[in-house]
Amino acid sequence: MSNIPAQPANPRIGMREKIGYASGDLASNLIYQTTSIYLLFFYTNIYGISPGAAATMFLVVRLIDAITDPMVGSLVDKTNTRFGRFRPYLLVWAIPFAGLAFLCFTTPDFSEGGKLIYAYITYVGLSIVYTFVNVPYAALTPAITNNNNEIVSLTSVRMIFANLGGVIVAYFIPFLSNYFGEFASPTRSWQMTMGIIGIVGALLLLFCFFSTKERVKPINNEKVKFTDIFEQFRKNRPLVVLSIFFVLIFGVNSISNSIGVYFVTYNLGREDLVGLYTVLGSLPAFLCIPLIPTINRKIGKKALLNISLLLSIIGTLSLLLIPPTMIELILVSRVVTAIGTLTAGAFMWALIPETVEYGEYVTGKRLSGLIYSMIGFFFKCGMALGGAVPGLVLSQSGFVANQAQSSTSLTGILIATAVIPAIILIAAMVNINFYSIDEKKRSEIQAALKERAA
Repeated sequence: MSNIPAQPANPRIGMREKIGYASGDLASNLIYQTTSIYLLFFYTNIYGISPGAAATMFLVVRLIDAITDPMVGSLVDKTNTRFGRFRPYLLVWAIPFAGLAFLCFTTPDFSEGGKLIYAYITYVGLSIVYTFVNVPYAALTPAITNNNNEIVSLTSVRMIFANLGGVIVAYFIPFLSNYFGEFASPTRSWQMTMGIIGIVGALLLLFCFFSTKERVKPINNEKVKFTDIFEQFRKNRPLVVLSIFFVLIFGVNSISNSIGVYFVTYNLGREDLVGLYTVLGSLPAFLCIPLIPTINRKIGKKALLNISLLLSIIGTLSLLLIPPTMIELILVSRVVTAIGTLTAGAFMWALIPETVEYGEYVTGKRLSGLIYSMIGFFFKCGMALGGAVPGLVLSQSGFVANQAQSSTSLTGILIATAVIPAIILIAAMVNINFYSIDEKKRSEIQAALKERAA
């Protein structure tokens, strides 16, 4: 064959390297979760962009990602430096990533049309730079090791740090913006907040670069082409199933986080609980994610995912039955929903290396960068739903920022909080049951790849 499979690398990974690797996802979540949770609110309530225009922008940016993400993925697969294939991108793009996050929450004094153009430019720029950071970062997982137990462990530590980023974003973003708001305008306070978050994120990405090592190094004699993406989608069915799953799960998380600010502020009338409500969407991760490797070994991946999704559906739909005055029960519902979505969302990252191996098995090419870019695109499509779906619902239900809402608007917020996420979770449960790689199948694939290498 003209393509030599990856060199074997099955060592146990030390905790220092796992923490160093996980710091990269902490950095990404500090910046990108802030945009996912607060950017729509910032655009509508601080910057003065209409909900409909903001929703359209979130969708347009994803169309641009459909072009740029596979291009970045194919570029990553062609990279070959003394630092490795993936790590150099963390070094090069750390500072631009932080800078564009800062610019997204900057409010120049433009006309209404000028504001929208500026928002498009900065958000598109952030999304592209995020791709240059996140695709090679995510592709590091199967490059660090191809030991399945170590991959699950590495991914679990990564997800703990990712959700730590979610907790920080949920609590400290409102805290910092309110603190700076005591002596600065709302626009300036948000800018200062993102300046701090951006600096911390850049430093964490640099720490990730210096703490990790690429051990699995495929040697490709065939050129990686943009059109390889179509071959992967045609032959790699597990990748198709997982890609759809990413859209649905991150769509649910993003919609819930984004609309949660409105739900707590207007439906519950408790703006003071926005931080707590958002934190409870990430905090259960520290309980459930460390248990994922054990649960996976005991009941298997499909049972783990189906139980997690069912738990989320129950927690989400319960909001339709709980009166807005029963705050404690609503917070319990938030925790129950989060346990399910966080478990499913964390575990699905551990499935990507399987699809990389399966892609190599059926096509003869190990295209980690391209596959992770495709996953990254669908991940961002899910994140975009957090801006697009709530924005459209708010626009259609007559939402008006910074005032008491009509009953129609409150109903629209409740639908976006409970009904729409439940429908998406049901679709995710149906979809994941088409995933065909079990432990027996993966062992057969790995044995075949080793035989080819020999």
